[in-house]
Amino acid sequence: MTADVQPPVRPATLEDVAAVAGVSRATVSRVINGATTVDPALRRVVEEAVATTGYVPNRAARSLVTRRTDSVALVVSERERRPVSEPFIGRMFSDPHFGRVVAGLMDVLRPAGIQMVLMLSDDETSRNQLLSYLRQGHVDGVVLISSHADDPLPALLHDTRLPAVLAGRPRNPSPLTYVEADQRAGAQMAADHLAALGRRNIGTIAGPQDMPAGQVRLTGFLDALEQHGIGDVVTAEGGFTHAGGAAAMRQLLRERPGLDAVFIASDLMAQGALPVLLRAGRDVPGDVAVVGFDDSTAAVACDPPLTTVRQPVEEMAAEMARLLLKQIGSPADGPAPSVVFHPTLVRRESA
Repeated sequence: MTADVQPPVRPATLEDVAAVAGVSRATVSRVINGATTVDPALRRVVEEAVATTGYVPNRAARSLVTRRTDSVALVVSERERRPVSEPFIGRMFSDPHFGRVVAGLMDVLRPAGIQMVLMLSDDETSRNQLLSYLRQGHVDGVVLISSHADDPLPALLHDTRLPAVLAGRPRNPSPLTYVEADQRAGAQMAADHLAALGRRNIGTIAGPQDMPAGQVRLTGFLDALEQHGIGDVVTAEGGFTHAGGAAAMRQLLRERPGLDAVFIASDLMAQGALPVLLRAGRDVPGDVAVVGFDDSTAAVACDPPLTTVRQPVEEMAAEMARLLLKQIGSPADGPAPSVVFHPTLVRRESA
């Protein structure tokens, strides 16, 4: 008894797609390669034919024609010499902000068929390895999250001539496109809110002062309080970490026991700081009003839920992805104009 042997199923070809769509092979090729000159209605017909036939583009062959890899790098750059007790990767993945950035990027990249490669740079060796990888053409573009003001990577990225978008305005002028929230305006919202509550004995837990976001949130908050006639503000730095927020809150209470309000420059630091207040017998918001910054998952996890300045991180990340894809698709146009999003105050129970 002999079993029937079925012939192998032949993969669908460009010709098969063209026959189903009723168009030329060249038109199918232009659609699959992302040409922008194809009529939208015709593009939809071809895309439906691709789905019907199950056609899968040959990525290797396509790369030879388009010179694209269909992948981009998400580069996270930090300053050097962090303590061993604060591992770079551990802090990155425990920060709600990072997860929101990835989600926003993938919302745009995934439907476009673009893969994302995560790359880390926290010392000179890893920075050189990164630049070597980029120059070898492994990715079509870069989204850079840089956490320190004197980071050389923005300038080095520009030298590679790869399309690139920065998460946040760089401290030094750069021709690269960036996307950010108006950090200063957000900090001013926090100051205005606390002043409107009648709080006068105010402190703040700032982010690292070697980071643009840390610098601008602090100066924006202090300048806004000056406008309300409040100049004596006690300050502690919390490193944008949970543990740093707790340590900074203990410092503020030692220096200013009569504190009646605190602006904490990230929700993650606020999540560490609030239990310190409660253990010290300070009611929130009765004794101490607290405002955070980000509107991340940490804000709603706080007890009480945190009043905070919302920056639309997912929307900002999606815009970074769109701007990067635009540069990749039309490199002759150069960098697109930078985009600044406006923050809002989200009122909950802490202030």
